[in-house]
Amino acid sequence: MEVYDDFRGLKERYPSIVLSLGNFDGVHLGHRRLIRELVRIAGEVGATPVVFTFDPHPAAVLSPNHAPPLLLTREAKERFLELLGVQVLLCVPFTVELARLSPEDFVRQVLCRELAVREVIVGYNFTFGHRGAGKAGDLQRYGARYGFGVHIVPPVEIEGQVVSSTLIRNLLGTGDVERARRYLGYSPFVEGRVITGDQRGRVLGFPTANVAVPENLLLPANGVYAVRVRIGDDVFWGVANVGTRPTFVADRQRPGVEVHVLDFTGDLYGRSIKVMFVQRLRSERRFKDPAELIVQIHRDIGRVRAMEHKNAEGSI
Repeated sequence: MEVYDDFRGLKERYPSIVLSLGNFDGVHLGHRRLIRELVRIAGEVGATPVVFTFDPHPAAVLSPNHAPPLLLTREAKERFLELLGVQVLLCVPFTVELARLSPEDFVRQVLCRELAVREVIVGYNFTFGHRGAGKAGDLQRYGARYGFGVHIVPPVEIEGQVVSSTLIRNLLGTGDVERARRYLGYSPFVEGRVITGDQRGRVLGFPTANVAVPENLLLPANGVYAVRVRIGDDVFWGVANVGTRPTFVADRQRPGVEVHVLDFTGDLYGRSIKVMFVQRLRSERRFKDPAELIVQIHRDIGRVRAMEHKNAEGSI
């Protein structure tokens, strides 16, 4: 997949473009239906499937104090889109100038003049142009006026619930990683390099890997989780803590992620790992002393071992 940060000149490289527009944060099951439609239509007409998105999220420019945290890093989003068959990603810096374009000006100047799109595929709740004034139905009318087709993809529903990034953020905010997985299509995860911590886990007998987490990435609610940990080509079970370690840390700080990897031996410092959240075991709480914490960690590990055993038997 080729990645560009400027739409100008793209039609010279790709003279036949089928385009999908959106933020695609999370690349959840709703997004995946839309991308599959993009790739299918592009294949039928012999065009290049292109995704157009903004970086940063428009809300981060227009209302930075209310911008939603991200479900995926840009790198992870790019990997998902490429796996789904997207050949070109337009990841355009969102600017005030772009924000001021009216819906029709955006269509005329960007979609028609700069990209010469043949077909456009958007979700049912797509908005565009100044203050999001343009809706999916408006795009269809502009398409008829300016000579390109528009396909509106309906919502994906699971158990009567419309899949959306907002829904998934809310579930992660309560620690419900199991339900979030149903809507994402994969386990919520965090990727990062293992950094040096304060070594308390090692002193307690449970060495942990502290993961460097991007600042704008949404973590599940503070608590202890059963996780799967990818290290290179191998995957291990583990117990992860998301939070501020209240037994040892008195001052409030940004939540971090540290994971005790079961059955792993070796040095992880400086290595990148992927921590996939399987189930929330309990909330984070302060223990009266390290001995009480050690007892609880043994309980947590026991629960994860039970999951590992069931998984080995094919029960989950």
